[in-house]
Amino acid sequence: SSTCSALLLFISIMTMFMSGVVAIFEYDLKKIIALSTLSQLGMMMFSISLGLYELAFFHLLTHALFKALLFLCAGVLIHGAGNTQDIRSFGGLSLNFPLVTVCMNLANLSLCGVPFLAGFYSKDLIVELACQYSWGIFVLLMMFICLSLTVLYSVRLTYLSFVGSYGGGTSISVCESDYSLVGPVVILSFTSLASGPILSWLNFPAPVLIFLPAFLKWGALFF
Repeated sequence: SSTCSALLLFISIMTMFMSGVVAIFEYDLKKIIALSTLSQLGMMMFSISLGLYELAFFHLLTHALFKALLFLCAGVLIHGAGNTQDIRSFGGLSLNFPLVTVCMNLANLSLCGVPFLAGFYSKDLIVELACQYSWGIFVLLMMFICLSLTVLYSVRLTYLSFVGSYGGGTSISVCESDYSLVGPVVILSFTSLASGPILSWLNFPAPVLIFLPAFLKWGALFF
């Protein structure tokens, strides 16, 4: 019913907003990624509240692949940085973990919805179709704010982990020579690149025409 959809819409937007805000102020690496997962679940529920069930399932599949990559990269970093999860004790890890750095940044960019990565194909479609619905300016504004929060905590995580001087104890840079650790990371990196267009072609064989004013079309990319 419309009442149920409106309630689900409100709960999903509040979930996205609150988890995004909390993730910005969090210092535990695993908690940041877990809150990010909560935010994306809010995005799926938001899609369901608009009646876009296939798109919600599509986002679930693409999100599963790059979020699994993000958790595996986090595990390698925690193992290599002396079993600490506090990102304040990280910094400059790109020198010791170049491959994991590339893969984790790939997953982060996919999470942010950077064009032509896996997350872009599902997130951008949800956002553009949501813009066609007449829910009002508040819903659209909150949706765009939630998108920008995702970018903020992803950039913050990347900056504190890989840029600057190392603030922790002994760093084990030999982690990348362990193929049982790095192998799944590399495989999932390729799925983060290729799963978006492949699943899009499989799920939606017919092209969808979306008519939007220019400021809404550029809105998702801008935020």
